[in-house]
Amino acid sequence: MDLSTVRELAVSTPAQRNRVVDLLRAGAIVVVVLGHWLMAAVQVRNGDLEVGHLLALAPWTHPLTWVFQVMPVFFLVGGYANGLSWRSARRRDLPYAAWLRARLRRLLVPVVPLLVVWLVATTTAWAAGVPAGTLRTASQVALVPTWFLAAYVVVCAVAPATLWLWERAGWAGAVGGVVLGCLVDLVSIGTGSLLVGFANYLVVWATVSMLGYAWLDGRLAGTGHKLLLAALGAVGLLALVGAGPYPVSMIGLDGAALNNSFPTRVTMLFLGMLQGGVVLACEPLLARWLQRPGAWTATVLVNTRIMTLYLWHLTAMVLVIGISVLLGGPGLGVEPMAPAWWATRPLWWAVLALVTAGLIGLLGRFETLRADDSAAPPAWLPVVVTGVACGGLGLMAAQGIVATTGVRWWWPLLTVAAVGLLTVSPRPPVGAAAPVRGRP
Repeated sequence: MDLSTVRELAVSTPAQRNRVVDLLRAGAIVVVVLGHWLMAAVQVRNGDLEVGHLLALAPWTHPLTWVFQVMPVFFLVGGYANGLSWRSARRRDLPYAAWLRARLRRLLVPVVPLLVVWLVATTTAWAAGVPAGTLRTASQVALVPTWFLAAYVVVCAVAPATLWLWERAGWAGAVGGVVLGCLVDLVSIGTGSLLVGFANYLVVWATVSMLGYAWLDGRLAGTGHKLLLAALGAVGLLALVGAGPYPVSMIGLDGAALNNSFPTRVTMLFLGMLQGGVVLACEPLLARWLQRPGAWTATVLVNTRIMTLYLWHLTAMVLVIGISVLLGGPGLGVEPMAPAWWATRPLWWAVLALVTAGLIGLLGRFETLRADDSAAPPAWLPVVVTGVACGGLGLMAAQGIVATTGVRWWWPLLTVAAVGLLTVSPRPPVGAAAPVRGRP
């Protein structure tokens, strides 16, 4: 998408659009991208790649994750957007299956080229004799973004139900989500069952999305209400981390006895309250800033290719590291955490941003989807797509697509096949008029 088109979109923005929603979505993803690039503490020493993690090497950074773990903001914005979208669908008598299909196409179609590229790359590299451990690490790092994408897709799928709960129970529904999230953690941590803990991927993020409904409905109007929400989140976090078993870092660490993000813990819900209250308290200031043409155009630019940016930024990093290793390690010879390492981080970001921009230019077209005017699919179809696709994405993000025995080709193909089901349209009844393209 060229800049002239972006400028046209920015100029034609309806006056009633809440621009802060778009800014927070774009800002959250940009922070995620820069954070992922920063945490990769890699070095080539004597021709060998040594992989480290910023949080493991510098424990003093753990409290900073309360600011830079911004996925709660993304789910807050998602709640606002899903609530607005589903209410619009209800007014137009659009069936749930048609609404969900549209949301799934927007979220899942861009992931197809990522899976295909990594399937081809790992299969080719395996045949060429590249060690399984190398391929597993590379693919697992590159596919990390699919983990939260899967969680977000599930939250979207249940948005009509959670919005129904919000419209009838209000804050009591949100409090119920907090209580349920605490109970899940109590059982999961108390019994040592990670499987039980995975329920909070739905409970916690669906409850955070309810804060988005509150924002949409004006139930957080006034700075006082927003700061109260932030204070409740801060008190809850401090209590859970100070008196409970939860670690300070809101980003998971390999080998840690307990992680806040794998599986998602109730701490992330309180973090969402803290972050949501703070950013919404800044809403009037942000709204005024977004009236500037440059600020709004930049926000529109990021949002037009936001899925491609999110999905491909770690592939860009893996690509840069791989090329450097093949060339003997140029640019990766600095000791992580040394002053020179910190000084070169802006250059590191710039190189990765350049490569990512190239990937966006090449693959961003998958975010520009043609309008789907076909009849609503069977009610079960988008639900099945959600379950199959998210299951595959979660497994690949957790384990990569390479095992010691070879490439697990069926996982990406299963997800791709599920996305393909979104193109299935029921045949119209005999004698029924064909849909007119372009008609709302």
